[in-house]
Amino acid sequence: MNRRRLTLALVGCPGIGGKSIARIHTRNDLWGRSPDEFLKLGEEAMTEEYRIPPHAAAAWVTGRKLWVQHAAELEKRLSASKIQWLTLADAHYPSGIEEITPDPPGVLFLFGNEKLLGADTATVLASREPDRPALEMVEQLSEEHVLEGRALVSGHDTPAYQRAAVVPLRFGAPRILVLDRGHYVVLGPQLDQEAFAAARLWRFAFDPRTDLVVSAVTPDRDYHRNSNRVRDRLVVGLSRQLDLVHGRASGNMEQLAKAALRAGRPVRVNPGAECAAALIALGARPLGQPFVC
Repeated sequence: MNRRRLTLALVGCPGIGGKSIARIHTRNDLWGRSPDEFLKLGEEAMTEEYRIPPHAAAAWVTGRKLWVQHAAELEKRLSASKIQWLTLADAHYPSGIEEITPDPPGVLFLFGNEKLLGADTATVLASREPDRPALEMVEQLSEEHVLEGRALVSGHDTPAYQRAAVVPLRFGAPRILVLDRGHYVVLGPQLDQEAFAAARLWRFAFDPRTDLVVSAVTPDRDYHRNSNRVRDRLVVGLSRQLDLVHGRASGNMEQLAKAALRAGRPVRVNPGAECAAALIALGARPLGQPFVC
């Protein structure tokens, strides 16, 4: 057992998040406790020494043999598929994610052009049910960012995300796709399928030389109840600039835009959005004005 395999095993256990995993590794290092020694600990040690919630500690102790076995099998499959993975403790884990979410994912799975993690990036956001004018604005703003040389960051399975994610394909431009489920589930077992039907009209097969696909979900796992929230935080965390086209007052998109503003990132908002006044009061600029960096 090594540190990275232990991380994969911990990620599989419900209730153990990124901060908990980082704390486990930090305390193991402090106490000189090896991964094999850690695997022998009971629930009491997990809760008292590592501050793991009781329900998560019970799930880990009960199922850790299976989690470790699954981690070993997954590690082999990841290597064969050229899926890379970063832990929160890795020096090149994207720091922008930690600025947006208080509990960043313990592991990120990456497939494709990892150079995009250092690119000038932008995202265009809208709530789950935007009207037609909002979708047209999403497309227009996405095109603006692409033509200005930014790599677009988007999800893949809402109308607004899909409308944005298609734009780079029209120009042969790079993009970062953030998934709310595993790579194999979305891109297929050979990782060669475009992520949604409209994208396949522009490109027959996924191109890992151009694009990067990121997920906090293990590659063979489907959607789970927190997937959407984690995906949206990753989209914003990986974006250096943000446009908000459609968002409800006090809704998730408003909260993400506020987090971006607190992190010092340029934010523009559609003046017609419900949340526009609150965001403009905090420093966002109305759409139609250039970013001030």
